[in-house]
Amino acid sequence: MSQHALLSVGAKAWRSIPCLRSELRLDLTLGCGQTFRWRETGKDHWTGVMGERVWTLTQTEDTLWYHVYSHQGSPGLVNGQKRKAGLGPQCSGKRLKGMKDVKEEDDELDLDTVSSEQEEKLLRDYFQLSVKLVDLYKEWSSADQHFNQTGNIFTGVRMLRQDPVECLFSFICSSNNHISRIQGMVERLCSTLGMPLCTLDDTHYHDFPSVQALADSKVEACLRDLGFGYRARFLQQSANLIMSSHGPDWLHNLRSVPYLQAREALRTLPGVGLKVADCVCLMSLDKSEAVPVDTHVWQIAKRDYSCAAGNGQKTLTDKVYNEIGDFFRKLWGPYAGWAHSVLFCADLKKFQNLKEVAIKEEKEEKIGKTKKTSSKKKKMIKKEEEGGE
Repeated sequence: MSQHALLSVGAKAWRSIPCLRSELRLDLTLGCGQTFRWRETGKDHWTGVMGERVWTLTQTEDTLWYHVYSHQGSPGLVNGQKRKAGLGPQCSGKRLKGMKDVKEEDDELDLDTVSSEQEEKLLRDYFQLSVKLVDLYKEWSSADQHFNQTGNIFTGVRMLRQDPVECLFSFICSSNNHISRIQGMVERLCSTLGMPLCTLDDTHYHDFPSVQALADSKVEACLRDLGFGYRARFLQQSANLIMSSHGPDWLHNLRSVPYLQAREALRTLPGVGLKVADCVCLMSLDKSEAVPVDTHVWQIAKRDYSCAAGNGQKTLTDKVYNEIGDFFRKLWGPYAGWAHSVLFCADLKKFQNLKEVAIKEEKEEKIGKTKKTSSKKKKMIKKEEEGGE
């Protein structure tokens, strides 16, 4: 059975891209709630699905390392046959016609099945490595004292350029939910409706389902049985509306229209409000100025920036939502959504240890400076006393 790759076990099976940790931190970028398909499968090793492939990523101070697992057939094929959309075995009681179990590979994985050039291109695009994050941090820090303090601790938080289909339907699942539960729902969605890619250490990896698969009339009942609740209806109805009114390429085509136009187009879908629409715009449609606002971001705006939007109100109205977004866009500029995500990441409980470590190091540095100053003064006093004798 194939296992999750570790860089320390066989570096020859890995490829790499020069990338400073200040430009990308995998733990923060993949764990801050913008994607739900990556898991830490070894210390500082992250495994997930992207571009119809299963990847394991890790990094050193100046290098991003990646391992791509092979699967039978080529991208877009299962066992050499064209992929078919439809309900998986959990819903239908039987496998799709033409879908066979993906054979678990016992032999060494063949990384040459997909060109290294194409893999690197996919990875650079996914992490948007052409955007110089360090330069953006400098701009935001010069304009914003609070960001300057936070950004020094939470470096390398980068926005992903996700597949719009995966991004939209993942965030429809996010309604009144937390990150770990969303991850579970997305995995059930993929294992039920997505095509199998490979199996590693008894973990089965599947591609994200297509819009066509999600639009099937039986999907709602299937997902309700899997614990999706009211979100099941939104998922199926949104997919059906896209297919019946726009076509399967509609979401990708929204990358080429202005931000507000794309956001309003997304809001015509069932279960898509301002926040979900902005998440999709920012994380998959190249709208770097989109600032998703939820109650946490609202609290950040009031607590750390004395933003007056919505003072005295208990609910986040559309008016307040837009005022907060405009406030941050004015402060941070065209990449406001990226800056917002750094602060959102810094506010997550799972990363509070980074703040604690930074505070501890700062205290130790101050104590060290105090001791050094005290020692210097004692030497000067002793020298003066000796000179006076």
